[in-house]
Order: sequence, then structure tokens, then C-alpha cells
Amino acid sequence: MGYVISFEEANKIFADLQDEYEIWAPKRFVGMGRYSDTDLIKYDKVSTVEEIEYMDKSDFPAKEVLTPISESMFYFTEDEFIESKATNKKLLIFMRPCDIHAQHHQERIYLQNGGYADMYYKRMNEKVKIVMMECTVGWDTCYCISMGANKTEDYSMAVRFEDGQLRMDVKDEVFAPYFEEKEEISFQPEYVEKNQLTLDIPEIPNKEVLTKLKNHPMWQEYNKRCISCGACTIACSTCTCFTTTDIIYNENSNVGERKRTSASCQIKGFSDMAGGMSFRNTAGDRMRYKVLHKFHDYKERFKDYHMCVGCGRCIDRCPEFISIVAAVNKMSKAVDEIVAEENK
Repeated sequence: MGYVISFEEANKIFADLQDEYEIWAPKRFVGMGRYSDTDLIKYDKVSTVEEIEYMDKSDFPAKEVLTPISESMFYFTEDEFIESKATNKKLLIFMRPCDIHAQHHQERIYLQNGGYADMYYKRMNEKVKIVMMECTVGWDTCYCISMGANKTEDYSMAVRFEDGQLRMDVKDEVFAPYFEEKEEISFQPEYVEKNQLTLDIPEIPNKEVLTKLKNHPMWQEYNKRCISCGACTIACSTCTCFTTTDIIYNENSNVGERKRTSASCQIKGFSDMAGGMSFRNTAGDRMRYKVLHKFHDYKERFKDYHMCVGCGRCIDRCPEFISIVAAVNKMSKAVDEIVAEENK
């Protein structure tokens, strides 16, 4: 059912919803950007429509609601451990279509990976209801259409922001009572139909081509360009890697908490093993690993989609202006070269 409501009416609905839900959405933090006089847009709790940043893309993805950069897993003493607590409320999250697709990729990793379900992700994911934020234009770093992530019908509600009012598609009957006596309209969300960026994802026909691609000189470019800061993966809406650390509270090493913190395959030492073994020691090696994981390995394993959803945040956040779109297009040309050489 479609409705049109004013911001004032929406804020009253927000107030009612907050008895049962935490409402999360992109929020602007003025002056907190990484450069002077710039802002930061990230997900945070909101209580009014005016707090939601709907004009600009968020610097960081919606995944941080379910998998914070740092979270406590459990607390321990010499005799027991106590699982950390999650919020008691349900979660109502405002997401763009690409972030909704990204959540499905996260579910595949955290909930359906080899029959194991991550309890910390599961307990949060079960609470989620989604408000899809209509996205019809995109930004200069988006390539969601190339990844098939520009459209979705997987939402409880969809919203279009206009001057002083919201147009909403309410699909989930759970939310119907909040819109009783509101003005009904015919409304269906629209989606972006064209991006400035497109990429050509290669089909890698066999392991021989894959092996030659891994040794292709194109990856050496990133030894000079990439500074291995990990900003791209922290901003990525689908990356899931983390590390765990025990925090000791006092001189007794048996009392403390275990935390898990987001990790990045782009940082040197990520692949270090016990005994001093280390892999992917150059920035080029790590870039190769990331690109192939996003645009080959994941799909090869799960037989459905590539892992990337084309949000472009990795491009936005890279201090060296490395474009993953350019990297994939170069990889496509490299595959063509290898296949042509094999067919001679």
C-alpha cells in the first residue's frame, strides 16, 4: 500500500516505532570527515526524519549495524564466560538497494557457510526489518547496474524523500497500523537505470587461465600505488574478515573479554601463520587476492553472484585514487590476452 506523509507525521510514526525498534539510517556528522572542513556520513541511530542523510551516499555501509568494526563477543573469568548482550529491540534499517544486496552476501558468509551459523551475526540479523531508500541517480563512483544490485523488492517498506514529505510503499503488514488514516496513494519506488561507470567482468574458463592471470604483470602496478591501508575493505559493504583479541582487565590474565575487530586482507601480515609463514607479501599480491575474491572466487564457490555490489565506496575511500572498476577492466583485458595466446 502506498502512502504520502509529512515529515511531522513521519516523526510521530518514528516515535511510536521506537518503543519496539531501534531506527538506523545514514547520518551526517559535520566536520568529522578525513579532510579539513569535510563531513562524515555513516550509520547511526536516528529518531527523526531530518537526521537521515538521503541526498548523499554514506561513507560507510549498513553492515556496521549488524557487524560493528569492533564488538565484544564474551567476558571471561577463571571459572566461567558470559556471552555479550545484544540489543533487546528489533532493528529498522534504512538501506539503498546495493546495501540490501550486500546483506544477502553477508548472510551467505555468516549463516550459510559450510553449515555453520555465526551466532553473533544471527542474533542481530533475525531482528532486521528494511526500509529501502529509493535511489534513482547514483554517484560518479557507483557501478551497481554492472553488478545487478541496482534493484530489489526485498524490503518491508520503501521510501522516496521529497521536500517536507515522504512517499512510502508499505509491504509488510506489521507496519500497516502505523499508517492508519494516512493519505493513500499509488506509489512504487524507482531505480537507477544508468551509471557513469561500467565494468567488464571476465569469464575465467579454467584453472590454467586463472594461474596465468595470477602471474600477470598487471598486478605489479599496485606495488607502487597501493599503500596497504585497508580503507577499501573497511568501507566495503560485503567484506567480512575479522580478527579476535583478548583484552585483559588486570594482572590476572584469566579475567577479561574477547573482542572481534574488522580486519583487512590488504594489510601486510593479514595472512601470517604460526611458525613464521607468510603469504601475499606485496601490495600487488594482496590486490590480486581481493579482486579475484570479489570477481571470481566467491561466485565460483557459491554459484550465484559476484561478491561486489557496485556501491563504489572503496573508490571513494582510497587515498591513492585506485579504482576497482579500472582494475577489473584491466583484468578482463589480461584474460583476453591469455586466452588468445592459448588459442594460437
